[in-house]
Amino acid sequence: MPAAPPFILIGNAENRRVTLFQEALALQGLPPATVVPWRELLAHPGLLADLPDTEALVRIDSAGESWEVEQALLTRGYPDTLPLECTRLRPEEVATLAYDHGRILCPRQHHLGFLSVLAELEALFRERPRWRVLQSPASIAELFDKRVTSRRYAALGVPVPEPLEGVTDPESLRQRMREADCREVFVKLSCGSSASCLAIYRRGRGRDTLTTTIEQADTGWYNSLKVRRLEDPRTIDEVLGFLLNEGSQVERAVPKARLGGDYFDCRVLMVRGEPAFTVVRQSRHSITNLHLGGWRGDLDELHAAVPPNELADALESCRTVARAHDCLHVGIDLMYEEYFSGHRVLEANAFGDLLPNLRRDGLTVYEWEIREALRMVGSP
Repeated sequence: MPAAPPFILIGNAENRRVTLFQEALALQGLPPATVVPWRELLAHPGLLADLPDTEALVRIDSAGESWEVEQALLTRGYPDTLPLECTRLRPEEVATLAYDHGRILCPRQHHLGFLSVLAELEALFRERPRWRVLQSPASIAELFDKRVTSRRYAALGVPVPEPLEGVTDPESLRQRMREADCREVFVKLSCGSSASCLAIYRRGRGRDTLTTTIEQADTGWYNSLKVRRLEDPRTIDEVLGFLLNEGSQVERAVPKARLGGDYFDCRVLMVRGEPAFTVVRQSRHSITNLHLGGWRGDLDELHAAVPPNELADALESCRTVARAHDCLHVGIDLMYEEYFSGHRVLEANAFGDLLPNLRRDGLTVYEWEIREALRMVGSP
């Protein structure tokens, strides 16, 4: 058998995603990956091209959790914001900013910068046919647009929450909700992740409410670790207006099944098209992310509660979603409908595999992915 090809890892070198992946390589008896830091790649686009054109496996990881990288992506994305209505910062303004934890800075501009880098990577990889890219940049770009993926999955026959089309501002949102006889919707920043820039808008008989992770302060908008409920009409419209101007997926809220009286959904990590790991996320409210007060539920309890046919159908939907993307792994957010009467794929994530302290057959998530990547290319 040929020797395992080395890994090239594009990521933030100081981030636990990179350090945990390097630990997983060591546990498999493999040499460390060559790390290409996002910060350096953005400053020197030719950095990857300088690497040897020899057999390699290329893993692209999240560019998040780095202020320097955020600044660089904001600067890069600025020209593409000029025809749009979204918020923007000129490069010279970006350069003068100090890090402000949790502050939301021009998410569309940041995303456009990321798309620009992904396009450059796609072009470079075409010139490196001996590199096996584990997640194609085109697939990553698609997975970072909830509007695109929701409609693509629906076209493939996968149950998803019903999107509301033609929503451009708070008033058109209310109009569409009236037309669709819809009382509650999720408004999600289309390029957001980890429940950032998320709101649940509910039309009440007497007063509308907005449940959100967004907090407004004198210095701007912030993502908060506290889920809050807003009732002031002006504040509600300000939050909705901001999200819709930045580009959002709007979809009908679907009542979730419960475990032990608590709301829950699942993160299903697909590796090479098959379900590899599942995390049950439970919460007192319908936003279940673990960093927002949710907790990991019991997988055996879930399997005892879900009818076998519903579980099989849900996992088949996950397979369909995974096959739609050229990625070794895809993290899928899956919910079961009330009373386990069906399921919906809520969204899929390009970087949804940070699941520490989880093992299967003695392997961590990253060890499992490494093993499957090597099997994919026929290495031991």
